[in-house]
Amino acid sequence: MQVPLLDLTAQYAPLRDEVLAAITRVCDSQRFILGAEVEAFEREIAAQLGAAHAIGVSSGTDAILAALMALGIGAGDEVVTPTYSFFATAGCVARVGAKPVLVDVDPVTFNMTADGLARAITSRTKAVIPVHLYGQMVDMDPLIAVARKHNVAVIEDACQAIGATDRGRQAGVLGDCGCFSFFPSKNLGAFGDGGLVTTNDAALAARIRLMRNHGSETKYYHQAVGGNFRLDALQAAVLRVKAPHLEGWTGARRANAARYRRLFEAAAGAAAGAAANPGVTLAPASPGPTPRGTIVLPAERPDALHIFNQFVIRAGDRDGLRAHLTARGIGTEIYYPVPFHLQDCFADLGYKAGDFPVAEAAAADSLALPIYGELTEAQQRYVVDSAVEYCQTLRP
Repeated sequence: MQVPLLDLTAQYAPLRDEVLAAITRVCDSQRFILGAEVEAFEREIAAQLGAAHAIGVSSGTDAILAALMALGIGAGDEVVTPTYSFFATAGCVARVGAKPVLVDVDPVTFNMTADGLARAITSRTKAVIPVHLYGQMVDMDPLIAVARKHNVAVIEDACQAIGATDRGRQAGVLGDCGCFSFFPSKNLGAFGDGGLVTTNDAALAARIRLMRNHGSETKYYHQAVGGNFRLDALQAAVLRVKAPHLEGWTGARRANAARYRRLFEAAAGAAAGAAANPGVTLAPASPGPTPRGTIVLPAERPDALHIFNQFVIRAGDRDGLRAHLTARGIGTEIYYPVPFHLQDCFADLGYKAGDFPVAEAAAADSLALPIYGELTEAQQRYVVDSAVEYCQTLRP
């Protein structure tokens, strides 16, 4: 059996005619940069997310970059970010000339914490970028309280978390602004790169719109030095077709996550009638490495809605397990093998191995399994059976 990490063709098939009609509409209009299609998408997605303003941009990376620029963050400033995330989170801070100040993550959720932020703040801290990693939101209330106490802007990196909630509140609307990615692998993916910035601050929204268009409201007249961060009309048209399906797709991912949990628990003898010879050992998350033959399933905060952009387990002998699954035709991915503090490009920040042990342990043993909504029960059973098969080989 073949189980790809992601199967976009299965999602596309039932929407094909509607998507092609939307693309044709844009082609017939010959309006490809901003315009009515982008404006319509911005109105619709703002309403869907509960944001006062939504500004379409060219990627999730550019969403973070535009937000930093709009907030006036630059040389001499510090921005606190987790060390464990996709590179853009810290990369954009460096691109505006500011200093990324890195913090370790929670061993259960892999998200940054309010305590971590509080310890990292200095007189030069101008912003914090909490990352809602893998589709689960940071515990935002205590983090925002720390940020507000120190007059620090909050830029939510919600690039993996569209539709996720924290105590019923949507990702991207709790901080000063939220940044989203429409990379094709996201729960709401475009047919290429695309992104969004949300905010409830009208003045900040105007500034972000300025930044996405070379700092210009009137052609050839520039109020600031911005960039070319505009969302293509073709991408907006595709996203307008797909956005109404987001809730259903998220529900399917959550159902698949729950099924994985049941299947792994049954394999571990945690279900009724515990097995005498369990095929795999399940363990709770811990700050250190995962023992061989053991799998840690992703945790869900009880007051948050996890959208499972990724279903990331932790496994002893992760690389061996991955090789075994690959040989069985199962797609996997490692998010992320090298934390920021160990990246060559950030060597000048002065961090070293051992500074952030939770992130380092997660980087060494985390593995993403297929979780897309169209995944079948038979495919999931095959994934679990294959993982258990490998874990059994590690038993003495």
